[in-house]
Amino acid sequence: MSPQSTAKALDGGWGWVVVVASFMAQFLAYGSPQSVGVLYPEWLEEFQEGKGLTAWVGSLVSGIGLIASPICSACVINFGARPVTIFSGVMVAGGLMLSAFAPNVPFLIFSYGIVVGLGCGLVYAATVTIICQYFDKRRGLALGIVTTGTSVGGFLYATAQNELVELFGLEGCLLIVGAIALNVIACAGLMRPLQLPAYYLKQKASYEKAEEQLLAQSEKPVATKDPIKMTTGTAEKSTTANDLLITMETKDAVDYEKSFLSSLALAKIIKKKQKAYSKYFHTTAEFLHDRVFVSLCIALFLFSLGAFPPVLFMEDVAQSEGLIDGISIIPLVSIVAITTGLGKLVLGILADIRWVNSLYLYAFTVVGTGVTLLVIPVTKNYLGLQILSAVVGFFSGNWAITPYVTTKIVGIDGLTHAYGTLMFFGGFGIMLGPPVVGWFYDWTQSYDFAFYFSGTCVLVGGISLFLTALPCWDKKKNKKENPRPEIEYTSNCEKVASVA
Repeated sequence: MSPQSTAKALDGGWGWVVVVASFMAQFLAYGSPQSVGVLYPEWLEEFQEGKGLTAWVGSLVSGIGLIASPICSACVINFGARPVTIFSGVMVAGGLMLSAFAPNVPFLIFSYGIVVGLGCGLVYAATVTIICQYFDKRRGLALGIVTTGTSVGGFLYATAQNELVELFGLEGCLLIVGAIALNVIACAGLMRPLQLPAYYLKQKASYEKAEEQLLAQSEKPVATKDPIKMTTGTAEKSTTANDLLITMETKDAVDYEKSFLSSLALAKIIKKKQKAYSKYFHTTAEFLHDRVFVSLCIALFLFSLGAFPPVLFMEDVAQSEGLIDGISIIPLVSIVAITTGLGKLVLGILADIRWVNSLYLYAFTVVGTGVTLLVIPVTKNYLGLQILSAVVGFFSGNWAITPYVTTKIVGIDGLTHAYGTLMFFGGFGIMLGPPVVGWFYDWTQSYDFAFYFSGTCVLVGGISLFLTALPCWDKKKNKKENPRPEIEYTSNCEKVASVA
């Protein structure tokens, strides 16, 4: 598309169609993973495995997308949002349908945890990237609308999967949900690209180079031919250009293979790559020398480790304690999902207020989550669990203000790199949290000690972040050091895409 049409598409027009398509893509892809807590008791009854092993299914489907986010982003950059969304729809739907025929939990870990998890990561990267291409001034609003698709999906899918299990059994539920997830492919059809992907640009440049060489060689013969033979000559030229391109690519591949085998070329390649990797690790080391950033990484890891298990185990807690028979009409997972969406909006608005310190606000939400988790074991009625689920869900909306906190610590220039590092810690905590809590239950045959452990981890992370961020530590340093940079917002598309 021309630059003119690209400028007209920003902040409106077809961009709102892309917003709806992206919202639906996240809704369809994340609906089942966000409400996996409803399926967890069914899997326990179906396979009769330990809670720790079975919990790997729910932890992987949520954590692996975060850990693999650099790979997902690279796929979008190279191939574009539309092809990646189509492929992710096939992965999510295929993983869900394949899970219906799972003979054991290890197979379920692969089909549901890994395949569906990677598909969700690809959907998220593709939708966020194309929204950033279409919007500039209203990018925050557009991203807010799109990312709430995960919360709405978790809220509605929890009730839907509960009813489907009652009507068609666990296998029928997964088959139907997988078939519905195929509509992600239809959503991809509306994602008209504004920028050509890197892979297409490389192929186009290679073809143009081959055509230029052909024209340089056949310039004189083409000038002497009569008009009648020009059509034939043009067709022959096109065919010859393709043949020449194939020949050049084959020749380049052979030459590359020969040079790669030579020690001198290999040394050059290693030296070139080493510079890029050394720069990356040097920047990471600089961030890790900042005490507040390290404390934020630890707090996010402990928060993910302790706060995610309630989403998976809350229904099983209610059933194992005899507080409810089966699953209620509005499951606890649905309450967590809808209050998480509300928390994202409210905490995002609070973070925009000038007198509110986003770092302290984030620490407060982590501490509040830790206290709530410690109260869960002493709650002996279902209404209490519903209220605590709503509180945990609301505070879990602090994922929306994590970019604000990161910017406050490292500045806008280091946001892309630092946020990727944070997401690794968060994804690692999500992967470990449910299995650890499940193992505690297998060991003690009670969720009490498991939730005490989770609440303590989250509480320690929040308090340590709050204490580390106190300004008294900076006063003890030498006055020669520069103050921490203030938040400077930018409309740069790549940075906002990585933040989202």
